[in-house]
Amino acid sequence: MITAEENQWLEETAASKKGQKRHATRAAIMLGYANGESISELARRLALTRASVGTWVDRALEVGVYSAIFDTPHGAEPKITEADLAWAVSIACRKPKDLGYAAEVWSRSALAEHLRRHAQAEGHPALSRAAKSTVQRLLTKHALQPQKVGYYLERRDPEFDRKMAEVLAVYTEVSAREEPDPTMATVSVDEKPGVQAIANTAPDLPPVPGVHRQHARDHEYRRLGTCSIIAGLDLATGRVIARVERRHRSREFVALLRDLNAAYPPDMRIRLILDNHSAHLSRETRAYLASVPNRFLFVLTPKHGSWLNLVETLFAKMARTFLRHIRVSSWEELRDRILLGIAEINAHPVVHRWRAT
Repeated sequence: MITAEENQWLEETAASKKGQKRHATRAAIMLGYANGESISELARRLALTRASVGTWVDRALEVGVYSAIFDTPHGAEPKITEADLAWAVSIACRKPKDLGYAAEVWSRSALAEHLRRHAQAEGHPALSRAAKSTVQRLLTKHALQPQKVGYYLERRDPEFDRKMAEVLAVYTEVSAREEPDPTMATVSVDEKPGVQAIANTAPDLPPVPGVHRQHARDHEYRRLGTCSIIAGLDLATGRVIARVERRHRSREFVALLRDLNAAYPPDMRIRLILDNHSAHLSRETRAYLASVPNRFLFVLTPKHGSWLNLVETLFAKMARTFLRHIRVSSWEELRDRILLGIAEINAHPVVHRWRAT
């Protein structure tokens, strides 16, 4: 694939009467190949051998049409110095958009083209013919992958380590007990928002031996809204107390607190592991906590540290099991099936343990 600018330049070079004939011939080869002619057709039309045509086509694909037109200078290839490499690496470590391109990350061909275009002006002539293979060797040598984006989570909580240690100390304490603490229940609490209620527009077809091995489903579907699962996981017993709501505001969180309050003996304290969601610390929540003094104890995960919350493993289990591929006919059916799935978990509870290092 060549650009409109390259196509125009090739046409002018191929038709030129003033330039060297071999340059016009090579331009005609590249122009014909870009327009869909095969190597055999080009060889017959231009009275050349197939090997000769193939050589210039391969060279154009490797180094680009501009570099492929001209002969390699006699003598040794220009040596790529450490300074050349340092400049190329500095370009690879910048975003194309910062250099005036539309792309967010480099492709090897785009990086090679940029190096060729600017090498002379930047004082690195040895890179003026850099090909994709040159770029690949450079990136491999320096263990760079500028074509990819990896994600990280910046620690914005100055007390991250202290809060993490506090949460992990709770997990260690619960795990060390052979029997649940009769005076303190420890419950990991969080919300799983945005669970979609999706309806089929045509019935699913069951597997049929000899026809298709899996359920067949029409590509079209209807959206019926979303729900939030607000759940508490008892870390000592594996029991789950949960609600399925249309939203996850303070009132829904307080409703879960009321359920937890009713689920445990009145003389027990309920220690909650939870994140810094606004609903957990709102005026409405504080008002309810004041109505049941000394009943709840909050242990907050660090900001951007909700992955420390063990209830996330429960949500992952839900996603792998009864939420996977789920289709319903109404929002209410989605709610009922989620609650049924939680009842199935409670029928055979599993104690979740912290296993990360």
